[in-house]
Order: sequence, then C-alpha cells, then structure tokens
Amino acid sequence: MPSAAARSEGGGWLAPAIAVVAVVTGLRLVALAFNRTDLFVDEAQYWFWGQNFDFGYYSKPPLIGWLLRAVTDLAGSDAPFWVRMPGAVLHGVTGLILAALAARLADGKVALWTAAIYVTLPFVSLGSLLISTDTVMAPFYAGALLFFVRAGQDGRAGDAFVAGGCAGGAFMAKYAAVYLIPGAMLAVLVAPALRPGWRNAALMAMGFGLVIAPNVIWNLSHDLTTVEHTMDNVGWVRTGANFRFGGMAEFMAAQFVVFGPLTMVALLWGIARARTPGLRALAVLALPPLVVVLVQSALGKAYANWAVATYFAGTVLAVWVMGRRWRWLALGVNLLAAVALPLLTILAPWPAVKGQALLHRYLGRTTMSQQILALARADGLPVVSTSRDVLADLFYTGRESGVPIYAVRPKGRPAHYYAQNFALPTGFTGKVLLIATAPIDCGAGPVPPAGVLTGTGTWAGKGLTPYVIDAECLDAAD
Repeated sequence: MPSAAARSEGGGWLAPAIAVVAVVTGLRLVALAFNRTDLFVDEAQYWFWGQNFDFGYYSKPPLIGWLLRAVTDLAGSDAPFWVRMPGAVLHGVTGLILAALAARLADGKVALWTAAIYVTLPFVSLGSLLISTDTVMAPFYAGALLFFVRAGQDGRAGDAFVAGGCAGGAFMAKYAAVYLIPGAMLAVLVAPALRPGWRNAALMAMGFGLVIAPNVIWNLSHDLTTVEHTMDNVGWVRTGANFRFGGMAEFMAAQFVVFGPLTMVALLWGIARARTPGLRALAVLALPPLVVVLVQSALGKAYANWAVATYFAGTVLAVWVMGRRWRWLALGVNLLAAVALPLLTILAPWPAVKGQALLHRYLGRTTMSQQILALARADGLPVVSTSRDVLADLFYTGRESGVPIYAVRPKGRPAHYYAQNFALPTGFTGKVLLIATAPIDCGAGPVPPAGVLTGTGTWAGKGLTPYVIDAECLDAAD
C-alpha cells in the first residue's frame, strides 16, 4: 500500500478531474434535451413508483422512486428530460468518487485517468441516457468502496460508519449492492492494511443496517415480494438448472460491450496479475458480481448489466494496470459509444434497418398511449390491460388525462407492480376498455375490436387491439 503521503487525495488531480467530468456531463445534458425517444417501460415504472411513496416496490428497493419524485417536484415537470437527468449527474459524481479511491490506492495520475475512463465507459454512456437502478446505485457503491478503504487505512470511526451507510444506500437502490459484503471480506484477507478492526467493522454493519431497515421491514410485511421477484429472475431456482457453456460465453462477450473491449481486457489482466495489496484488494472487490452472474449465465438467463457492480472497483484496477498508450486507446474506443449513443437518440427514428428503427424499443410508446386514452375519453371508460408495458406508459402519459387505469385482477401471485397495487377493484361493474394482443372471448365468441390502434416503434406489428367489454367478462374470458 502507498504511504500516507503517496496516497493523499490531493496531488493536483482533483481540479482537472472535475473539469473533465463537468464537460462530459454538461454535453450529455445538452444532448438529453434533444432526445427524441420515449421513456422505456422501466423508466416509466420508476417514475410511477415515486408518485406512490413507499419503503419498497414490487421488483426493486425504493431509492430510485424517491429520487425521481424529488427531482421532478423540484423541477416542476415530469417531462422525460427531468426523469432521465439524474443519470448523467450521478455517473459524473461516481467518476469523481472512484478517482478519489484511485488517489488513495495509487496516485493522482491514476485518479485523473479513472475519472476520464469511467465517465466514457459504454454502460455509463447508456446509463446517462436512460435512468436505471444501476445508475442510482453507482455513487453509493463507489462511496462505500472509498470509505471502506479510508476506514482501513486511517482507522477513523466516522469513515467506517459512512462506509456502511453508503453500502446501505447502494442496497436501497439495487440489491446487487450485497456484493460489497463478500468483496470487503476478501479484501481484508488479501490486503491486511485495509482491515478496519472490530469496532469499525461493527460501525459499518450498524450504518448498513440502519439505512436498509425500512426496506427489510417492508419486505417482511409484504410477503417478501422482491425476494419472490428475484427468484423469478434467477429462473433455475423455480424450474431447475440446465448448465450451458454457451450462456457463459454469451454473457462474457456482452461484458466486453458493457465495459468496453480494452478496459475489459485490462481488468482481466489486472485480476490475473495483481501482485500488490492494493491491486489484489481491487481484484477481489470486483470479482464477486462477475463470478456469481457468470455462474448464473450457465444455469439460466443473465442480463448483460447484472454484473455492473464489478466495474466500480474494476475501473480503478483496469486504469492502474494500463500503460499510457493503452489508456489513450481505451479512452478513444469508449468515446465512440459516448458520442454515438446520444446521437442516435437525437436522430431517432433514423437510422432504420429493414424498415425498423434501430431504437424502435424506445419509440411509439407515447403515441400508442395517446390513442388508447383518446378512445377511453370518447366513451367515458376506464382502461384495463394485463401488459406491464402498456400500463407503465399509460400511467405516465395519462397522468393528467383523468382516465382511470387498471391492471386486470391477477389470478394467483401478481405478475407486476400494477397488478399488485392497481388492479381493477373487486365488484367493479360496467364497461371497460380492454387493451390486449389476442382476441377476447367472454363465452359467446370473440368480441369485435372497438377500434384500430396504429402501432409504431416498439408496438409495430404487435397487434395491440382495444375491446369494449363488461368488467365481469374479465373473470370469465378465455
């Protein structure tokens, strides 16, 4: 480990790092103002969570909902810009925190490069355009790493408590923050200088426990809803494992896209060649999420972003082992995505491949919701659907429409947040406007459509159709 003088968080890196991060973040916010895509289903759902304050939600902890409510209330607007704006800012903050960690463990030059490389990583570029739980987790996860190292090196009780609190904040954003626990345990084994002592370890646990307590209590009082959803995502827990080497290969290939090809090579090289305590500590802090999700990819589905927690400590490690030329090359490659992604959102729906917009998943949602809401208003009917995608955008786009919106009452365990909390009330009578992708049969043959919905973007060719039916039909429908 460097000496106290060598690992000083000064050394002239801070001002240029702030300048780099500020320029990148500022340009991203400007580009976001011209973004032509609709809120994705997850983004609309996170916004809606914020309209219904709670200590937990169906599939995730509550911090992202709280954040979006605070930002949109302060801005006085629920426009997509304000829903997405925190992404670029939070990643900028994360880059500076990781730079401070690099200054602690290495030196000022590694710190400056850490900030520059981090804010241009492909997953950061995407996370600065679309708000997600990964993005909200990022600064808290990075803060937990920084204050964990500070507590070990300096032995301050305050640093230990803040480390635990930051870990709790990360957990309240996304449960993947739990990887901090095995990472920290391994780090104190390979780097004795980071051992915080029993008192500080207890303070870390206390800080963590205090922050996450509201969500733990909420889960216990709501039938462990998010635990059940996590088991659904894991898949093989419900249906049994089916080992596939191909799944592992696909997942690892995706990581070279998520983290950038040269930075990923540097990370793997750094893990394999970690010789000093500082490098070994970063390696074991980075490894748990990557290893766990790699195994999951062999047993069932694993999305590319599930191992994002690897890349907070992993960025510092990768930059540290890179040479000067390698850093410049990595920065250049990463900048390709950093420029291309926001440019695509500005030019959308261009370009198109075989007649379909490249970003079709992020287009057509608002237009479809407006058509559905117009039909509902014309007949004075509430809208009902089983589709999470449909409901998410209806609640967002129709937030000032006055049209009642419901999920179909679930049969068994609710499949999503809307079915859990906004299902059609029991005993509801009268006509409803049902939005479905297949013909509805109430026992007397297929019900004729109540109109035509023109699907574009994500809804092109999906056959989304409106039906006016009696509410009682929903219980008897085939």
